[in-house]
Amino acid sequence: MPSVRRDPDGLRVGILCHPTHGGSGSLACELALNLAARGHEVHVFSHAVPPRLRATSARAALDLHVCEAPPYPLFEAPPHDLAMVSRILGVALDSGLDVLHAHYALPHAASAILAAEAVRQNGRELAVVTTLHGTDITVVGCDPAFAQVVRFLINRSDAVTCVSEALAQETRDTFFEEGPAPPIEVIPNFVNAHEFHARHVRAPGPPRIVHASNLRAVKRVPWLIEAFAQATEPDSGASAAELWVIGDGPQRKQAEARAEELGVAGRVRFLGQLDAVAPLFAGAAAFALASETESFGLSALEAMACGVPTVACRVGGLPELVTHEETGYLVDSNDQASFASRLRMLCVDHERVRTMGLAAARRATHHFASTPLVDRYEELYKRARGATLLIGGERWRKSESI
Repeated sequence: MPSVRRDPDGLRVGILCHPTHGGSGSLACELALNLAARGHEVHVFSHAVPPRLRATSARAALDLHVCEAPPYPLFEAPPHDLAMVSRILGVALDSGLDVLHAHYALPHAASAILAAEAVRQNGRELAVVTTLHGTDITVVGCDPAFAQVVRFLINRSDAVTCVSEALAQETRDTFFEEGPAPPIEVIPNFVNAHEFHARHVRAPGPPRIVHASNLRAVKRVPWLIEAFAQATEPDSGASAAELWVIGDGPQRKQAEARAEELGVAGRVRFLGQLDAVAPLFAGAAAFALASETESFGLSALEAMACGVPTVACRVGGLPELVTHEETGYLVDSNDQASFASRLRMLCVDHERVRTMGLAAARRATHHFASTPLVDRYEELYKRARGATLLIGGERWRKSESI
């Protein structure tokens, strides 16, 4: 992205995110790039360079701050979250910030709120917006070790968003069952239509099923490989199909071993972590997502934008993304046979793939386009900042006034 002129009346936004290929890091970086293209001053804080900002051209219009903590013998792991607080404080006091946008409750909302309090002690106000992405609520946040602090961070934020209605409801049920919840605005993930589109050239070869994730246990990649083996049994009509697994993570070795045990290792490609995945989506028969829980499914949205139907489990926010029997298929999370049947169907029925793929691309580009969703974040920042300036030091539960 070329350098752009900053709008003197624009916002000064700090975005905190994980440097990962996962949905939270990807959305944060895409949002940062879109805001910078609109002339806002954007600072991205992360403990390493996020994949979507590795290209120098992508960083030309924004400021990237890599917040690495120095090694110290008493620390088993460097406290990058505290180094981030210090870096944010330096930027806020030197050049000013209006809003901090934390992607993920832990540690980023904690870092943002601590930094905002430090800025306030220096006579300035700094609003905090927290976006909840999924496992920060469904896995980490609900763990007794963190539940109380996550509840505090949600209450202490000036505005809170979730990426799906399902996650917003789960947040209310998990943390506010016995009391009123602060307002939670649902702003779904959006797709980068310049990168993910149906115009990519299809790769030659046998029918291809694609999966992309961080290969954590919640993604159930071994379960997916079992379903793939069922779908492509001899005489099934899909026996030549391949499964391409994009990404890396703790379940990779287990998934590779399961493919060997089932005799499909020759047709399952583990491609590792890749920055450019859109060309691999192009022309696939299906995008497969077997997650036990999934708050949104950004990788599925990106595959849809490339004209690929999705086969997924009916969990979390996926029914808000995938229209059953129109843009893909949703099955019960314990119904492996139905999952396999849908994969087989798409491997052999090319006309169905074409029809569903066109519908998937339309839905992705019409309902999850970047412009209107970035508009909503802009509006939210202005409301959060306005409430901060109006209320000043009265920061507790300020989200109720937004």
